[in-house]
Amino acid sequence: MTKIDLECKEPGIRLDVFISDNSDRDYSRSFYKRLITNGMVTVNGKTVSKAGTVLDKGDMVAVDFPEPENSDNIPQDIPLDIVYEDSDLLVINKPQGMVVHPAAGHHEGTLVNALLSHCGGELSDINGVIRPGIVHRIDKDTSGLMLACKNNETHLALADMLSRHEIVREYRALVYGIISEERGTVDAPIGRSSSDRKKMAVVKDGKSAVTHFTVVKRYAEATDLLLRLETGRTHQIRVHMGYIGHPVLGDPVYSARKPKFGLEGQALHSCSITFVHPRTGETMHFEAPVPDYYLKALDCLTPL
Repeated sequence: MTKIDLECKEPGIRLDVFISDNSDRDYSRSFYKRLITNGMVTVNGKTVSKAGTVLDKGDMVAVDFPEPENSDNIPQDIPLDIVYEDSDLLVINKPQGMVVHPAAGHHEGTLVNALLSHCGGELSDINGVIRPGIVHRIDKDTSGLMLACKNNETHLALADMLSRHEIVREYRALVYGIISEERGTVDAPIGRSSSDRKKMAVVKDGKSAVTHFTVVKRYAEATDLLLRLETGRTHQIRVHMGYIGHPVLGDPVYSARKPKFGLEGQALHSCSITFVHPRTGETMHFEAPVPDYYLKALDCLTPL
């Protein structure tokens, strides 16, 4: 069983609405209602069974999530683009459109289903049976490099490196408009949007988030960027680019009403990753060229 702790920062919110809006897990409000009814939620340390309980500012909410059965994750023989593999870890080039791990509405066809088939029982279990081997994620419609771990020792070491910003991750992104600066940094905290709790936003009391960018090429309608993450917040690049007025092309959440240039998701690709191997101490560096969907979007743009 896993648990999350949440603090209510504004009064008058129903318990089920608060959990649904603030949890980082993709479940419906009816799912959270069932958890509350089944005694899986406490407020200030006391079990609450009514979904309509109204919270006060400062209330501490704890939610216990029952672990799914192992059968929920089915090994599936799905082709993987494995850039590197050894007895401790894998570097995978994830295609656009693939969900990383099973969640509501995505129980099959995920990266985890493919990893279970490829690795068998050789995956770390720190994140439970729903996310075996997964130390960090990228969005469904973001393509590119990510790490997976075969054992808990490697998982813990890489998670620690991530928390200390010692894993260098670079992305390519096409963003709307022309960025005049050759390079720059967006240093703005990210948290849940107050107007749409399903989205992230730059908010005063959010978590520190820093994104560095360099211009690769400018087009009449857009700019091709190379970005480096200093932190790894949810939707960080997508939020930061929207914040400075240059949302990512094709982003269905943060640039939904703009032309898509043939894209079915955001033009965002994890193009390189650099880290020190936890066991050997060797510096590892891997790159993945931009995929076809990105190249096709470039072909739709007008050169300057």
